[in-house]
Amino acid sequence: MPSTAITTIIKMVESLPDELQEQLVEYVRAYIAEIEEEKRWDQSFKQTKNNLVVAARKAKEEIAAGLSAPMDYEQL
Repeated sequence: MPSTAITTIIKMVESLPDELQEQLVEYVRAYIAEIEEEKRWDQSFKQTKNNLVVAARKAKEEIAAGLSAPMDYEQL
């Protein structure tokens, strides 16, 4: 059974002309796809977070030890 919020949205959308309903459906699909993509990025980041922390610590240690060189952006 749909929640009260979903029922309210359905009633609001049903009051719109068909053309606007179609536009709204496309907008909602795109919005949900964007939310799902954000969730995938968040999950991916969570899985690699420890590796990123280790790499950052190593970089800081190398900088402190004088083992790093300034980046030459012209050579990228």
